[in-house]
Amino acid sequence: MSTTAETETGPRDSRLAHFPVTFFATVMGMMGLTLAWRAGEQALGLPLPVSHFLLFASCALLVAVATFYALKLATHFPMAAAEWQHPVRLAFFPTASISLILLSVALLSDYPALARPVWIAGTALQGLLSLLVIADWIGQRPFQPIHLNAAWFIPPVGNILVPVAGVPLGHPDISWLFFSGGALFWVVLLTLVMNRLTFHDPLPGRLQPTLVILIAPPAVGFLSWMRLQGGLDPLAMFFLNAAYVFALIVATQLPRILRLPFALSFWALSFPLAALTIATFLYATTTGSTVHLWLGGALLAFLCMVIAGLVGRTLLAIARNEVCQPE
Repeated sequence: MSTTAETETGPRDSRLAHFPVTFFATVMGMMGLTLAWRAGEQALGLPLPVSHFLLFASCALLVAVATFYALKLATHFPMAAAEWQHPVRLAFFPTASISLILLSVALLSDYPALARPVWIAGTALQGLLSLLVIADWIGQRPFQPIHLNAAWFIPPVGNILVPVAGVPLGHPDISWLFFSGGALFWVVLLTLVMNRLTFHDPLPGRLQPTLVILIAPPAVGFLSWMRLQGGLDPLAMFFLNAAYVFALIVATQLPRILRLPFALSFWALSFPLAALTIATFLYATTTGSTVHLWLGGALLAFLCMVIAGLVGRTLLAIARNEVCQPE
């Protein structure tokens, strides 16, 4: 009986021990899709509230991923600690707090009473994780240029995102604090990442999809700046058009990226594309630009195809035991 029990529980325990923090990127992608559909419904006047169904699905996914990672922390803490020590996975820990902040944004219009505590929890966790990650970056860890990749933008993106719900909830000072810190480190990291991409060895295959994260800081920056300033100005236009520039640069790399073997890092394609879609719809509704309205619709359609492909490929990878395995 003991041998049978080990056979039945061993693989399960092993997979839980290797449950990666990068799974929270799937939540970010689904939350981004939810918000993109909501922006599209408002801008295009779509009658079917798809975003409501996506919100419930995204919440269920967040609960599932958070539960599994909490179980990993409780039963396999050394493995979680090893992830924190990993020079690449370290940057993915704020995906958990970003997921909460995105949930607060999604809840804002229909469930404002729930949005506030979720935003507070997400913002507090984002602040803590950002400080801890940056402390590790500039501390005694022996980071090398090869460790640097676009996933390092994730902590700043979370900080830049805070005002999207923070300002409507009545917290402009905290929103400015997080936005300023995020924008500052975006500029610093952009210089470092471009240096890494230009003058050092190419990114490993599993990290190639993280290049799409280049789109996220300026796209989210546009959304937050519109909240902070209450309207369009030259800096808002800079953020939006910088996001388009990075999207065009990333588009030149997509054919090569899409030929790579699947990994969870492919979910890096989802949230930046969602943020760009939302920003495009916001600009279209603010200015009445028909071109941007059509562009937003095209981006939303492309985002749906990307997410559908990612969900299907992730489920297939889970069925084949290709994820939650030692690297």
